[in-house]
Amino acid sequence: MSILRTFAKRAVEKSEIFLCSKTWFRSNNNMSGVFFPISETKHLAPGSKCPEVTPGLMRLYNMKFCPYAQRTRLVLAAKRIPNEVVNINLVAKPDWYFARNPLGKVPCLEFDGKVIFESLITCDYLDEVYPSSPMLNSTDPFRKAQDRILIEMFNAVNSNLYKLYRCSLDDESTWKGAIVGIHKGLQIFEDDLAKREIKFFGGQNPGIVDYMIWPWMERLPSLPILSHGMLKVQMENYPSLIKWFDAMKEDDAVKESFISPENHAKFITSFLAGNPEYDMEINK
Repeated sequence: MSILRTFAKRAVEKSEIFLCSKTWFRSNNNMSGVFFPISETKHLAPGSKCPEVTPGLMRLYNMKFCPYAQRTRLVLAAKRIPNEVVNINLVAKPDWYFARNPLGKVPCLEFDGKVIFESLITCDYLDEVYPSSPMLNSTDPFRKAQDRILIEMFNAVNSNLYKLYRCSLDDESTWKGAIVGIHKGLQIFEDDLAKREIKFFGGQNPGIVDYMIWPWMERLPSLPILSHGMLKVQMENYPSLIKWFDAMKEDDAVKESFISPENHAKFITSFLAGNPEYDMEINK
């Protein structure tokens, strides 16, 4: 048996022990059925100590407003994997974090001293290690490959969204092309969803494509707030995506990490000003 398979087997076995020995499921009146992390820290910076690792429990190193880390958080919630979240201040990173991820990025998973990072890698890993939960990737190799291509094509949306965050509203040349690029990217997904004639890209329930593109779709409504109404993606041009968006908002995994457009806009404003308000969503 390979080292990776051995690690995977141990991860599943120990997580099953956690599920049986204690109830790690929490809910509130507004989010009945949502699977939350066992614990979540504030964003740790230099001078902090790495929280003690709980043996047999998956740990996610995260930043609350990072869309790439949100991908992994969505998969953890969708597959109901017991986990703890350690948030990292990405502007002022604690020294100890580089021992986990030399790149200093999130997301990063740690389980019993073993570490992997990068969003798609961590998500695929979780989907394979916990096969008893609903599989998010297609079992058909061709469909899985097509889905991965679709995820890559979403870069037309997220790359242009980042350009809009830093554009000059007084200079149309800094934002007009990005708006056009987002619309071209969204059209690809509108056409694909209409062609599949299903509720989600994954079928009747969200799959890997749905969760991998959601973080940026969640952030699109913050554009009019950030731009005082000047910038807006005309979602009415995408009826299938509108239905998809509304359905995704009702998904329990999405509810676990959802942040309002207003708070996304507030964070982005603080980040661009050089003083990111990382903890505004912690213990609110």
